[in-house]
Amino acid sequence: MQRDHGPYQGIGSVSRVVVEADGGSRGNPGPAGYGAVVFDSDHRAVLAERKASIGRATNNVAEYRGLIAGLTAAAELGAAEVDVRMDSKLVVEQMSGRWKVKHPDMIPLATQARELASRFSHVNYTWVPRAQNGYADRLANEAMDAAANPVGATEKAEAPTTPKPETPKAPGWTGATGAPTRMLLLRHGQTPLSVERRYSGRGNPELTELGRGQASAAAQMLAGRGGVSAVVSSPLGRARETAAAAADALNLPVTVHEGLIETDFGEWEGLTFKEAAERDIDLHKNWLGDTSVRPPGGESFDDVRTRIAGVRDDLTTQYPGSNVLVVSHVTPIKTLLQFALDSGPSLLYRLHLDLASLSIAEFYPDGGSSVRLVNDTSYL
Repeated sequence: MQRDHGPYQGIGSVSRVVVEADGGSRGNPGPAGYGAVVFDSDHRAVLAERKASIGRATNNVAEYRGLIAGLTAAAELGAAEVDVRMDSKLVVEQMSGRWKVKHPDMIPLATQARELASRFSHVNYTWVPRAQNGYADRLANEAMDAAANPVGATEKAEAPTTPKPETPKAPGWTGATGAPTRMLLLRHGQTPLSVERRYSGRGNPELTELGRGQASAAAQMLAGRGGVSAVVSSPLGRARETAAAAADALNLPVTVHEGLIETDFGEWEGLTFKEAAERDIDLHKNWLGDTSVRPPGGESFDDVRTRIAGVRDDLTTQYPGSNVLVVSHVTPIKTLLQFALDSGPSLLYRLHLDLASLSIAEFYPDGGSSVRLVNDTSYL
């Protein structure tokens, strides 16, 4: 059963919602069902609710099914951020990445839940006492009643099979169609050159201790989100080290794409902004306003744009409809965001990206694109 309520019905999207979910069975395993409710960010208006019996299953399977239903409802509402609250310590800890999923019945469910969660810019999981999860608990009990008494049930029973992952939906206002290649754009962690604010292009400084900590924090966040199909990195060491931390947490290999390398700053490599400006006064001034200008012995931002267009095409062809973690540098990430926004060159000069920050761009098979997140550092 599905019912949508509240003042947002028909509006098409909300920025932040609260999802409360629960599930259970009479017998564990036994007649099982789940319930989920989506509230607005103030936890006042009910935007949607879901409940269904799922035949014979365990409590944990039913709880995961409730979470999946809640995340699906939040996605249908167009939410960008989701606060999930459940009284299942197991599900909360596993989805947060602190506990491993070991039971074979829950592995595919956890995988589906993480794939759903990856479609939002941010998902937070919080354990709450059962008394604070009463709405979802009531819906789950109604579904369990239906499972235990199918003759008089008002809800349609579902076979206890793992639901198939849904195809990601484009934001309704873009008109894009098909499943996008979602690029999770992660900038590398701190290096000695970034501490001193020096041009760091083709040089290969290692991460600092703080940089390694940033890479680890990003990795844990990404493992909690889940749903990542591939990790692709710039060939430079600072990016590969950052990518390796995430790949280890995600249990994936790292694929290197040469096109994701940072801008070649030529003779300005290792200089501060002031030192480069004093060394080549007119050239540096022109470079700041003209993307066709090259540093001495380096490449222009127009050169980078051509290179990154090829990267975009490669990744969308190789990973259609998938979530791909792309670990790179400031200019390549800004350029991918520029493509997704279909914006002019001024974005390169006005957009700020912190070290180890995450941005998300989507590219659709029909040529459409969208940006879901820019410069998130909440996990650091």
